Amino acid sequence: MLYEVVKFAAAPLAHAMCRPHITGAANVPRSGPAILAANHLSVLDSFLLPALLPRHVTFTAKNEYFDGNPVSGFFMRIGGSLPIDRESAHAAQAMLDAAADLLERGELFGIHPEGTRSPDGRLYRGKIGVAWLALKTGAPVLPVALKGTEKVLPVGAKVPRPAKIGISIGGPLRFEGDHTKARDRRRVTDEIMAAIQKLSGQEYVPAYAASHKSTSEGTA
Repeated sequence: MLYEVVKFAAAPLAHAMCRPHITGAANVPRSGPAILAANHLSVLDSFLLPALLPRHVTFTAKNEYFDGNPVSGFFMRIGGSLPIDRESAHAAQAMLDAAADLLERGELFGIHPEGTRSPDGRLYRGKIGVAWLALKTGAPVLPVALKGTEKVLPVGAKVPRPAKIGISIGGPLRFEGDHTKARDRRRVTDEIMAAIQKLSGQEYVPAYAASHKSTSEGTA
């Protein structure tokens, strides 16, 4: 109930602040499960997409989003996001199990396969959790390209600012394979990232964003 109340209040605010241009919204099914796999440019990505789509979408969000920034933490909590500790393999699997339960109940689940925000606006290699979900549950994957959301809440900013954003939602992708096999998970993840890149037009980097951040911080 809280989600619906907050969404009712947040949707007009999101439209007014972001002036979103949304294409492919009809690809989101009116009922039944689906995985929204989106690129990741801003801490508010996991809030803006659910606020601007008609159905309830549950996203993952790293623990730092809940505790490190009061603005993002507020939005993550009221939006029902699933926190994830990126340093714990057990916590990551628990999150995936919870997401699988949501999908099996016919709900929408959102995930950023890159695992963290892009440090420079490019699209980075996806982590295999999205493929594990798709192969285990059979839910279709909708690739999503977000554009301009990094201007709404730039890195280091505490208060959102007006900026025009774009959201492109691709058609459903279905995959075959064994979720327990690393080769199948890698193949499916790479296909999903290719679909996101086609929508976003971002330059693709065949490395994990977190590793790139660590390298940049170490040489700064």
